[in-house]
Amino acid sequence: MSSSQTGDRRLGIVGAGRVGTTIARAAVAAGYDVAISGSGAADRIALIVEVLAPGARPATTNEVVRHADLIVLAVPMHRFRELPRDLFAGKILIDAMNYWEEIDGVDQELATAPAGTSVVVQERFPSARVVKSLNHITYYKFDESRLPHGASGRIAIAAAGDDRAAVAAVMQLIDRLGFDAVDAGPLEAGLALEPNGSVFGVSYSADDLSNLLRPTASSA
Repeated sequence: MSSSQTGDRRLGIVGAGRVGTTIARAAVAAGYDVAISGSGAADRIALIVEVLAPGARPATTNEVVRHADLIVLAVPMHRFRELPRDLFAGKILIDAMNYWEEIDGVDQELATAPAGTSVVVQERFPSARVVKSLNHITYYKFDESRLPHGASGRIAIAAAGDDRAAVAAVMQLIDRLGFDAVDAGPLEAGLALEPNGSVFGVSYSADDLSNLLRPTASSA
């Protein structure tokens, strides 16, 4: 069992925009030791992190990767191919990105990906254990909806991936961040979590989200 599935509360985040800093803020509140990177030197994002995610540590992307076995990738989607293919070797990589043509430009590979954009991300980083998650509710809904485990009215976040142990680790993170976790199935099931997907942008309970994604989805 990897450290990400046990007591390890280290989290790396690549991307210091709205999504990355929102996740960082929630993770710090949940007791995680968080390292977060933007593009370039750590001091370029130091003020942003201090204001938007106090308690997180600004770092370079290489430092973030060394810091944790569990990494959130939250860069604008047109930027992920700029990262080296072996950067996340052996890491659980949470793909929290969404493809938006108005932001990312026209990208035929992403726009027409039949099994979802996370499959493209997995192909880019073949030695990473990619899980699609943390992308299907808005960052402001994420920020305002966190509740303790077992609290009434908790909303759900899904995780999709081919590596079952990686999905389990991400589901544990989701729960600690303040949401009920739902196993959406294999990585290609992440298509439902993307823009224009069947559950994108709407908040659901764990039971409702499980039923919408697939009849056999499990929740935790």
